[in-house]
Order: sequence, then structure tokens, then C-alpha cells
Amino acid sequence: MLFALKKYLGGFLMPLPFMLLLILAGLLLLWFSRWQKTGKTLITVSWLGLVLLSLQPVADALLLTTEKPYEKRYELITPAEVQQQELRYIVVLGGGFTYNPEWSPSANLISNSLPRVTEGVRLALRYPQATLIFTGGPGANSISSAEAAAQVAQSLGIPAERTLPLVLPKDTEEEAAEVKKVVDDAPFLLVTSANHMTRAKAFFDARGLHPIPAPANQLAVTTPLHSWEKTIPSAYYLSHSERVWYEGLGRLWQSVKSSDNEGQE
Repeated sequence: MLFALKKYLGGFLMPLPFMLLLILAGLLLLWFSRWQKTGKTLITVSWLGLVLLSLQPVADALLLTTEKPYEKRYELITPAEVQQQELRYIVVLGGGFTYNPEWSPSANLISNSLPRVTEGVRLALRYPQATLIFTGGPGANSISSAEAAAQVAQSLGIPAERTLPLVLPKDTEEEAAEVKKVVDDAPFLLVTSANHMTRAKAFFDARGLHPIPAPANQLAVTTPLHSWEKTIPSAYYLSHSERVWYEGLGRLWQSVKSSDNEGQE
């Protein structure tokens, strides 16, 4: 119940639904009240906010220039950073997915999931002795996020015996708890989106685990773009702003829970 409430509340606080609610409030004020100026202000501010958050320079700057940058804090893993004989596990965190057995396996991984899994497969080919651990529960589907991800890895050539789906976790905190049961004190590569890595690593560190950050799904574009790609609002770049918003809310919730736990000790 608490998990569903958290998802509903967090969903309505995302930029698009939140600002649409503000626009709706403004329209109601314009049509059914004397608060005309307030209604116009709500609509104008919400419209401007959506435009700005949909522009590439704004969205990607938010990913790169926050106090604790959501991206570029952790770099890509290189062979020299990890001793092969010590690496026994590669943990790939779950993300968005659906499940339709008539689709190609990779089509079932949506949003941030596919880049995480492909990075996990790339690392698994580099470290052939490591087991690929996938995390994530079933949600509303007949199989779990972890199982869907494992199917994709297997379709890309990873043997089934090298994949281990952990099908119970519903969020990152639960993923850390389940991974702890498998890896214990062994170091492992932690694969998740670059913008999610700081928050995810904090959950794993809190469990006394030893994750080695292996970021994937980098979003902020730093290479040259055409002028129209920078100046025309885009749903694609709005999704970048949403990631900043989402991780910001997540970090806030994480800090609140951490404070509560410390107060109980």
C-alpha cells in the first residue's frame, strides 16, 4: 500500500502531470471564479516551465550542473580498474519494462532498462567468470523485470547459467537487501543509469556492500547539436528534466528515511 502510494504521489509530482494540474487549476479559476489574475498566472508559469524543461540546454544542464551532478560523477569502467579474478558478480538494477512474448526480447525493456542491460552484457563479455544478477519484481506483468532482463541477456549470447534474476525487489532499497543475500562481502560491478548511481550506491553502501560503480544510460548531450535541436521544445528532453526531478525526489525521500532511522537508534 505504501509502495503504491509513493508511486502515485511521485508520479503526480513529475513535471508534466504537475504542471498540467496547475494549468487545469488556472483554467478552473478563469472559467468559474473571479480570480482571473491568479488563473492567468498559473497557466503562464506552467506553460513557461514546460517549455524551458523541454529545451535541450536547460534539461541537460540540470543533469550536469547540480550540486551533486546526476551524471559525470562516475566514469565508465575500464579493464585496469577491476581485477578479473576478484570479480564474481555484475549487478544490473531493474527499470521500466513490459512483457509481451510475441515481441523481440529487447522490446520488452523500456525507458532506462535496455541501456542498463546492454551495458551489463558488455561487462559480462569482458569478465566471463562473473555472474550477471538482474533485479526487479513483476509489477503488473506475468514475469518480473529481472526475468525480462535475463531473457534479453540470454538472447544476446549470455548463457542462462550465468544469469541470476532476483524477482522480489520493488525499489532500489529492496534491491540492495536482496543482492546482499547473494554477494555478501564480495565486490561487484553495480550497473544502473548514470543519473541514478549516486542514490543507488548509497543504498548499497548502507548495507555494508562493496559496489564498484559502472554507469550506463548517460543522457546529457555534450557533443555538437544542430541549432534546431537546441531551440525546439522536445518530449525527449523533457524526459531528461523528469529524470532530474525524479532523482531529486528520490534523494529527498532517502535522506528523510535515513534521518528517521538514525533517530530510532
